[in-house]
Amino acid sequence: MSQTDEPVARFESLADLETFLVRMGGTPCEGEGLSELDHGLQCAEVLRVMAPDDVELQIAGLLHDVGSGWGHTRDHGRLGGLAVRDLLGERVAALVRLHVDAKRYLVTDDPTYRARLSPASIATLELQGGDMNAEEMAAFAASPFRDDAIRLREADDLAKVPGKPTPGLGVWISPLRRAVLPIR
Repeated sequence: MSQTDEPVARFESLADLETFLVRMGGTPCEGEGLSELDHGLQCAEVLRVMAPDDVELQIAGLLHDVGSGWGHTRDHGRLGGLAVRDLLGERVAALVRLHVDAKRYLVTDDPTYRARLSPASIATLELQGGDMNAEEMAAFAASPFRDDAIRLREADDLAKVPGKPTPGLGVWISPLRRAVLPIR
């Protein structure tokens, strides 16, 4: 899939997104021992604790892997960002898009970070481009979403605990409803 390809679908309504999230409950999170939905719920909950006043960041945590349903491991952040942008806006879309780049950035910037990754995350790192080159590092560092993408990435790394009790999808419906952009 090229960088200009569009996702298979875009979420046109909250109902579409909810249906997709429910389906993620039956999709295994690659090599982590929990479902994609459980991983997203754990990530959102970690961000709720880390950044209690930043609901958009929490929602990006919930949705950061939605692009896994459409593409290769390398492209899932970009495809997920495209899928949620029209419904939830540029910031949520950018954070979903940048969570893979944040992993690559942290691996390149911090020599100790790679050792904190799960085995599955280390395996996917190479498929996602591996360490960043100097140009990629500069572009990521210049992003206005850099710091929040790194916080999302840190939450992503902590949100891989099989069986961890976490609030269910129902607690996110009202915040999602408030975040949905008005129909144009």
